[in-house]
Order: sequence, then C-alpha cells, then structure tokens
Amino acid sequence: MVNLALSWQQAGISAACLGAAAAVAGRSRRPRLATAAGFARETAVVLALFGLWQLAGTFALMGPGGAIDRGRWIWQAERAVHLPSETVVQVAFLPHPLIVQALNLYYAGLHFVVVIGCLIWVYVWHRRKYPQVRTTLVLFTAAALLIQLIPVAPPRMLPGDGMIDTGVHYGQSVYGSVAGFNADQLSAMPSVHIGWALLAALVIVEVSRSRWRWLALAYPLLTMLAVVVTANHYWLDGIAAALLLALALVVQRGSRPLYQRFAARRRADQPEAGRAPVLTPARTSSAR
Repeated sequence: MVNLALSWQQAGISAACLGAAAAVAGRSRRPRLATAAGFARETAVVLALFGLWQLAGTFALMGPGGAIDRGRWIWQAERAVHLPSETVVQVAFLPHPLIVQALNLYYAGLHFVVVIGCLIWVYVWHRRKYPQVRTTLVLFTAAALLIQLIPVAPPRMLPGDGMIDTGVHYGQSVYGSVAGFNADQLSAMPSVHIGWALLAALVIVEVSRSRWRWLALAYPLLTMLAVVVTANHYWLDGIAAALLLALALVVQRGSRPLYQRFAARRRADQPEAGRAPVLTPARTSSAR
C-alpha cells in the first residue's frame, strides 16, 4: 500500500524548505511574491505541526506494558455506559471488503488532505478568519500530543475483543505489514483524526454561506465510522477529541479580550509612526 501520510522527517524537511522560501520571498516588494510568502509560511506551520504529531508518536512517558490495560479500561468503561460495541460495527462491514479497504485508505491520509484543503480555502477566501482557525488547530493538536504521551493500545491490539486489524488483513497498514507494539501505534487516545475532522466541519459551517454547508457535519461522523471499523480507535477516543477541541475554542475565546487589551496597550506605548515632531517657534526679542 502507498502510505498517504508524510513521515515526521518528510514533514519537517518540507516545513523547513517552505519556511526558508517564505523568508526569502517575504523580502520582495512584489505583491505576488509577498502573497506567496504568506501562503508558504502558513503551510510550513501546518507541516511542522503535523511532523510534531508524527514524531510525538514515537515517544511515551510510560512503557508499552500498561497500554493494553489502559485500552481495556476504556473498553470496559464504554460497556459500563452502554456505548455500542465497536466489534458489532466492524463485523457488519467485514463482509464488504471494498468498503473496508476504502476506509483503510480513508484512515491513512484523508484527514491530512482535508484539513490542509480547509486551511487553504479559509486563507484564500476568508483571510480574516484564518488566524483564529490556525490557532484553534495548534491548540487542539498540541493538547492532543501531550495526552498521547501516555500510551493507549487501540482496539485492534486488545486480546479478546473480537476485532481484527483491517490494515494488516488487506496489506494496507500505515504501521507496516505486521502489527506490533511500536510507540506510534499506542496513541489511540484522543483521536486526532476525529478532532481535525470536526474542526474542518465547524469551520465550513461557520464561514461558508452556502445552504449545503451543513453537509460538512457528515465528515466527522464518517471519520468516526472509519476509525472504528478499522479498529484504530474507540468511541471514547472521538468523544475525548471533541471535548478537547471544545476546550481549545473556549480557551481561545476567553483569552481574546486579554490579547486585545495587550495589543492596545502596546500600540499606546509606541510613538505614532509618520507624525512629524511639533516644533515650537522660538521667541525673539527685538533690541532697540
């Protein structure tokens, strides 16, 4: 299978190259180059963020031994609150191999493609909204990375839950041909896939004026289905991602008045540019 996701090395190199190109182009006085520099700079930020996400998957604060126990705890907690079994959902799709293989591809790379496409759309057509969207993306992803330092095994690794690794089964695994306890596979909680999908959908609903914009809400629902059918995430992984995204939005909204006050104070402390100093004419006395 062709891996649709960038490795952290590829993302880091791409971000560095775009950042350097943006720095060079930003010095130009040509409007087109300045616009291209801004676009390249923002793309570099997103690629760097994606690279950090990929790199963070190789680290863990705890050993992999407890990852199974934490995954089993999530599984039992879902049963305690009567969430539907992920196994039942997967079994319903297994007789349809083409759909399962499509969901494997969906899981492998569509989340990255869609969030990049959404950012480009906002940057080009709704520039005033872009800083808010980018900040929300950064806050959510950074918080998710911190939580993912605690390893949690995905459903496909839990013994006795009846789920299979569909990526390995069809030779489409983004983790290699053999499932194992690699660190980058133990970051089930929370699901960045769900968080990014939900963010993209909310941005489209808020920014777009099309009457069809509400269809975007089907995207996070389909993403939730994909990560469950492929046995890569639990229901609670998606719920936790939604709560984390909501927290990022609340923090951003709450800090906005403080930022505006700080910016206003900085402008007040700086001398106004372009205003010539006022010269007081000297008094002269005429001697008789």
